[in-house]
Amino acid sequence: MLNIFRLLALSILLLGLVPLTMGQEVYMLDLETSILLAKEKSIRMQMLQQGHNVALHNLKAAVSQNRTQVFLDMTVPQYTETIKQWEDSTGISFYPVRQNQLAGYFTISQPLPTDGSLYIRSGAQSFVDFYADDRNTQINSSIGLRQPIEAFFGFNNNRMNLNQAKLAYELSMKQLKREELNLVYEISQDYFTLLSVQERMNIARLSLEKQQEAYDIAQSKYKAGLIREVEALQMEVDLSAATNNYDMAIVDFSAQVRTFKQNLGISLHDSVVVSSDLTYQPVLVDVEKAVKLAMSNRPELRENEIAIEIQEMTVRRQRAQGLPSGNIQLNYNFIGVGKDPRSIPIGGTFDQTWQNLTSRPGSFGVGLTASIPIIDWGANRAKVQSAISTLKRNKLQMQESQVTIERDIRTQVDRLHSSLRRLQLLEKNVSVAEKSFEISRQRYANGEIDSQSMALERERLNNAYNTRLDAYINYKLLLSDIMRKTFFDFEKGQAMAE
Repeated sequence: MLNIFRLLALSILLLGLVPLTMGQEVYMLDLETSILLAKEKSIRMQMLQQGHNVALHNLKAAVSQNRTQVFLDMTVPQYTETIKQWEDSTGISFYPVRQNQLAGYFTISQPLPTDGSLYIRSGAQSFVDFYADDRNTQINSSIGLRQPIEAFFGFNNNRMNLNQAKLAYELSMKQLKREELNLVYEISQDYFTLLSVQERMNIARLSLEKQQEAYDIAQSKYKAGLIREVEALQMEVDLSAATNNYDMAIVDFSAQVRTFKQNLGISLHDSVVVSSDLTYQPVLVDVEKAVKLAMSNRPELRENEIAIEIQEMTVRRQRAQGLPSGNIQLNYNFIGVGKDPRSIPIGGTFDQTWQNLTSRPGSFGVGLTASIPIIDWGANRAKVQSAISTLKRNKLQMQESQVTIERDIRTQVDRLHSSLRRLQLLEKNVSVAEKSFEISRQRYANGEIDSQSMALERERLNNAYNTRLDAYINYKLLLSDIMRKTFFDFEKGQAMAE
């Protein structure tokens, strides 16, 4: 039986070496390095980062829209050959058209804080009529103002779009940080689950070693005629059970390692070595400080505030739909025209056009277009009331979120302190169980107790190890949960919000 156990141990060792041989990389991981690796390689974090980039670029676009814009429009060239219709008192006639157009216009536009824009536009164009054999040219330069009249009623579309872009960017920053801390918590869960499975495998190995030792003692006592055959057979059954438990623990550990690799975002062919350090630092969290930090840093509350601000903009936008709308347009133009036979070079025609522009007085234009709602049977008023109801609901949601967050933080802090006390108590239980098992082992070797009592002591020791492990993992997860809910690492005494 001892040779069988040695062969099994050698097989397990070779099984453990296979990933190191086939793996592309070897990762030596503790909790912090696991978290850093997940932040770097996790597909979910990469997707969240791209969402943040979308908001960042939208903000840049909204800011850029309020800066000077320069455009160049060109037609180089546009050739047209078709048949057109002419209708007069003598009837309908058709005539061929063959033309070529060249044009270029340069525009400078400056958005104004009033939601309007001031622009300067200059350009020239040339029309060549091949059938009439002439060329028409025009030079145009103008300065103008466009101003929406709804801006005078308190609705500034440009300013509102900019504010919404800023809020969306801030929201994406909050969401990114929240998801980052959620990832930290989830990786912590995965890490401690893997650590738990690894430690249970070690406990199963220790149990197997102790059972092997008990089996060897039983065989010696049986051969010496000190115990009955049934006790020796029972020890063999217990050894088989311990061997099977260890084998199943190895399988569970391998499966959990693969899950951990996937969640980290690394290849399944890579190898990981997890630190088995189970030391901890007792942390007492000030519940009032934790509540205050949560109220200051929780993105849900800021998200509610942003939703309220955006909804207030929606209310103003909807109210503006029921107010007069339109545009005021002012412009001052300088125009020059010219016409020459096609045989004359285009430069000469434009010289004539420029002289015409300088001799022609400028022309002034002003216009007002307006759309005034008169009867809509209360449709817009109903939409405004709907938007106001949504705004009130958002405010109530914020109040509910504040109460929920405070209740949750106080509960988690109480659980943390209770978990710490339980962990400290169970550590003493482990020490007592180890001493008790060692005493029982000596008593069994001396023939003072039977194999059944020895099995009970071994089971009691395994339970002590497992319950202490569960308490340790629960304590560390509660610390991680409080960190993600307050944006503050109480274990290290540093903020996580920045």
